[in-house]
Amino acid sequence: MKDGLATKQVVVIGLGMTGLSVVRHLQRLDEVSCIKVIDTRQNPPGVDQLPDDVALHSGGWNSDWLHSADLIVSSPGIALASPELQRAAAQGIEIIGDIELFARSVTAPVIGITGSNGKSTVTSLVGEMAKHDGIDVGVGGNIGHAALDMLADNHELYILELSSFQLETTSSLDLTAAAFLNLSEDHMDRYEGMEDYKAAKLRIFDQCRLAVWNNDDAQTQPVNSADEATFGFSHGKYSLTSSEQGEWLSVDEKPLLAVSDIALVGRHNVANCLAAMALADAANISRQAQYSAIKEYGGLPHRCQTVLNANGVLWVNDSKATNLASTLAALDGLTLNGRLHLLLGGDGKGADFSALQPALNALNAQIYCFGKDGTVLAELSDDAITTVTMDEAMSEAYARTVQGDMVLLSPACASLDQFANFMERGDTFCCVAKALNDGRKVSL
Repeated sequence: MKDGLATKQVVVIGLGMTGLSVVRHLQRLDEVSCIKVIDTRQNPPGVDQLPDDVALHSGGWNSDWLHSADLIVSSPGIALASPELQRAAAQGIEIIGDIELFARSVTAPVIGITGSNGKSTVTSLVGEMAKHDGIDVGVGGNIGHAALDMLADNHELYILELSSFQLETTSSLDLTAAAFLNLSEDHMDRYEGMEDYKAAKLRIFDQCRLAVWNNDDAQTQPVNSADEATFGFSHGKYSLTSSEQGEWLSVDEKPLLAVSDIALVGRHNVANCLAAMALADAANISRQAQYSAIKEYGGLPHRCQTVLNANGVLWVNDSKATNLASTLAALDGLTLNGRLHLLLGGDGKGADFSALQPALNALNAQIYCFGKDGTVLAELSDDAITTVTMDEAMSEAYARTVQGDMVLLSPACASLDQFANFMERGDTFCCVAKALNDGRKVSL
């Protein structure tokens, strides 16, 4: 490893995609002689892919393994505040994550993106810009490919989406540019409060050469940074300007690309394009490649994705809206000829949903609330319809739609109370929408 650490015994916490990528990476390192994996789940995903010479302890912790380790590589899903990890740390055992392992091995330039919302879109968009410029780019991290798996491909440039969980265990990631897009309440079941959550996000700037932050959200400003670039709707190096022809994406107030040329839908994606341009400039991606990507890139699945237009009713999948701010972004500037049928529900992670009230009041909206926090969300409206499952909520919405209406899944909650992840929730939404409109019985 770069820091010369002579590691013999490594314990990996958590299997799945990330844990397997860590195991594969460690097996390529001469310093590592023994790898063990602990997963508190009884039947963790990826067991069938674990090499025979790697021992697995599942269904709980193994204190003996932890306390005899030279290094612990922990999954982002395991809080550092866990008593088991706290005891290991008190013993002087280093605890890192997969991104820190990546940082100690990568030799090509790296761009990092974090934020409560929009980071997947910006990460993917910068990746598309690089591809348009003929750059061999790896795009992953908290999205798509595990960071460590991409190292085997020796890319010219890496674009990483980084969650606050990943940043907690990362200390030496040398970023060509880092972006903190926005901050809103999320993961309050893991953090002591917003300041704790914000501090985790701000770690992305610790080793970066250019800090890109949102001039419309002061919470994203780095504490100490030599070089900065700001983006925002009315201020910043990367901003919007207006003319008789409309609004423009601009740099240093010079209009470069008409907002009307953006393929992505939604006002929040205008800001995402500005952030992406700042990062692309830092990576020396040509402006022409940036423009081409912005004009062509239509976004990721489960993010304000129109999946069906049947009988004049739009069915829109925004399952990635796992927190309040994402749902507010989806509702911002929404105009309809008819009524909005909004599906809300899941695990709210302790969030206060009251900020949704003004947005709902400004719209002709009927809300349908389901899942773990469905009854809490139902308090937002006197005529809210509450169901146990999402497909039941969709059936209720379908029965009330007329031409010009929209059925929008933008849950403002995590999905894990009823689904494996937000992707499964979004895929289920698509299947149920098609079944309802085909007159078939919903069967899941």
